[in-house]
Amino acid sequence: MTRHTMTIDGKQIEAGSTTAVINPATEGEADEEARRQALRNAAELVQARAAEIANTLTLEQGKPLAHATGEVTGAAAQLKATAEMKIPYEITRDDQKAKIEIVYKPYGVVAAITPWNFPILIAMSKIAPALLAGNTVVIKPSPFTPLSTLELVTAMSHALPPGVLSAVSGDNALGAQLTTHPAVRKISFTGSVPTGMKVAEVAAHDLKRTTLELGGNDPAIVLDDVDPVAIAPLLFWSSFMNSGQICTAVKRIYVPEALFEPLVNAISAVASQIKVGDGLDPTTQLGPINNAMQLERVISLVEDAKKHGARIHTGGARLDRKGYFFAPTILTGVGDDVAIVAEEQFGPVLPILPYKSIDDALERANATHYGLGASVWAKDRVRARSVAQEIDAGTVWINQHLALTANAPFGGCKHSGIGEAGGRWGLASYMQKHVINQRMV
Repeated sequence: MTRHTMTIDGKQIEAGSTTAVINPATEGEADEEARRQALRNAAELVQARAAEIANTLTLEQGKPLAHATGEVTGAAAQLKATAEMKIPYEITRDDQKAKIEIVYKPYGVVAAITPWNFPILIAMSKIAPALLAGNTVVIKPSPFTPLSTLELVTAMSHALPPGVLSAVSGDNALGAQLTTHPAVRKISFTGSVPTGMKVAEVAAHDLKRTTLELGGNDPAIVLDDVDPVAIAPLLFWSSFMNSGQICTAVKRIYVPEALFEPLVNAISAVASQIKVGDGLDPTTQLGPINNAMQLERVISLVEDAKKHGARIHTGGARLDRKGYFFAPTILTGVGDDVAIVAEEQFGPVLPILPYKSIDDALERANATHYGLGASVWAKDRVRARSVAQEIDAGTVWINQHLALTANAPFGGCKHSGIGEAGGRWGLASYMQKHVINQRMV
């Protein structure tokens, strides 16, 4: 973005504030292109510091360094891709009597609040489209993982005008101050359902716009024509990636009775071979749970499941070493009303449950307040598509899970959220529709 100085007493002086100057021939397209170039430049700066930011991310979040590096480079790629997206513009009528245009304008100040599981990637999913839309952004990372986000914003700031992107870190009280501030006109929040409800309540008092990406209790429904050994590794990583600390991870698997034992054995065999350790160790496949509070929740859910008759096939306890490590756990023998099934565990634990009929599986999969993601696993894709249609979730995958893409919106139904992220849908969520209705006669 080109910045021009004032001339005072023969000297070039920077102004204390800046004003965008609109090209009347393009109605602002030059300013839009300057934003695009700023995002491209910021992406290069993030990529250049990827190793440094990734190392910090592993140290504070726990994930393996290779995964942290992928998260940072993925964020840089997301920034580049966003820079090439088109700002929405529509003409709904254009004739001799009238011309009706729908243009999209920025809200102003966007408050972005991010969680500790994917602090960099989720931050960028908010920052990039909000900036392209013309907003300014204040981002508040989780107090468990603030450092990598602060480094990210520091890197990007060298490509942006002062004040366009700010980062503040602190506890939940700071988040409350940010969301209640009158200058904030849009809140983009990713986190738990209870906190999301509080954000929505606060936003309602000032009618702030919100995007809420909340928790999930994603079911995977396995049909009776699959090869259990073939899909076991895919199902395992769909659940245990990032040590299960993903809102859209598989949280429970429903399996037909005839395939129940073979699939449990196959997934347990995968889980028992996984190397859990320090994320800086290149042989580590799964890192620790991020924080003590979440570790205690996972322990509590597993102990509760044991009291309700759960059979532990592998794992089932905290590792006997320093750190918040919990062994990858496969368990069976619990009903849908037990907390490990009914609630979002957000850790390296997977309950597997048998079903008698597909109607039984669908009823149980849908019997939850959550509705973020789900998956269906089958050789017969037509049948799988029919089952997928009946699942109450924002996204249903077939023979895969966690496959997020910019070519589709990402959001939840029921208690899993309001609004969408990703692609043109996410970009539009950071802009206000503005109708210009022109009489031509």
